[in-house]
Amino acid sequence: MKDVLADGLGRKIEYMRISVTDKCNLRCRYCMPEERVKSVAHEDLLTYEEIAFVTGILAEMGVCKVRLTGGEPLVRKDIAELVDKLHSTKGIETIAMTSNGVLLKSMLPELVSSGLNEVNISLDTLNADHFERITRTACLNDVLDGIDSAITYGLKVKLNCVPCRELNNEDVLEVAEMAQDKKLDVRFIELMPIGQGKLYTGISSDLILERLTLKHGTPKELPYDGHGPARYYSFDGFNGRIGFISPISHMFCSSCNRIRLMPEGMLKPCLYYPDGLDIRGMLRRGEKKEIIKTAVTEMLQRKHKKHGFGNGDTGNAEEKRMNQIGG
Repeated sequence: MKDVLADGLGRKIEYMRISVTDKCNLRCRYCMPEERVKSVAHEDLLTYEEIAFVTGILAEMGVCKVRLTGGEPLVRKDIAELVDKLHSTKGIETIAMTSNGVLLKSMLPELVSSGLNEVNISLDTLNADHFERITRTACLNDVLDGIDSAITYGLKVKLNCVPCRELNNEDVLEVAEMAQDKKLDVRFIELMPIGQGKLYTGISSDLILERLTLKHGTPKELPYDGHGPARYYSFDGFNGRIGFISPISHMFCSSCNRIRLMPEGMLKPCLYYPDGLDIRGMLRRGEKKEIIKTAVTEMLQRKHKKHGFGNGDTGNAEEKRMNQIGG
């Protein structure tokens, strides 16, 4: 019988986000500075073998879903090899990825054959000029091709849009309307004041929902499906759903079911706080599996009740950027 992994407050931990790199081929303004930033040295990254080993341990403890993130996970060489290793891990039922979509189309055949089930694609605007302003690159068409290819391959596809007053305020409804014609979900994620995100002003989920309602009529709120923090709505005439992830205006910490593995091997129980467990150090010291399990269990007993965004508790906040933590 599979173990149940829980924190000190009884929250069941079933989902691990694995950041495989802090590198990215875009420079989104609310995520990374334009100038070249120092990346984690290759030898300091967890190897694919180490990631698979840790995932196996966490799967034995109760984790059943993993998501590969970055930075941009597709810029790490031979990423499909890791997908295949995770697909072979007993207890892992779902392998998802969050990507900016630029390299997705060409890599999908190998990713799908290796076992990828779901993909979340970041898309903040359909306006090519605004896209270039936000990402500092001109590759919107590559992203759109990646979205269409993912749908064609039968993957579960979600688009992630971060509404921001200074960058895409007038574009969010057009992004939402991609769910009219395409079989995908569009989720609006409130901007978190981490790193470069502190320089911009997010737009609340409630305001986006109000705008959508004015244009498309009152939606039907869908029952919670038990997976992740999003609240979903169905609008008449839409093939897909509209979702809202609202860590600022509607804190969902009470139902948090995740932990994060950073590129250099820090296992974090909460995005907001800097504390965690140095998994890489334990692996490279040759610690036995049971010792690692005990350390993970003890770490989770200290998992915070809630994050500190908006409460002025900046002294205890994580100082790394989102690309360093894992988006």
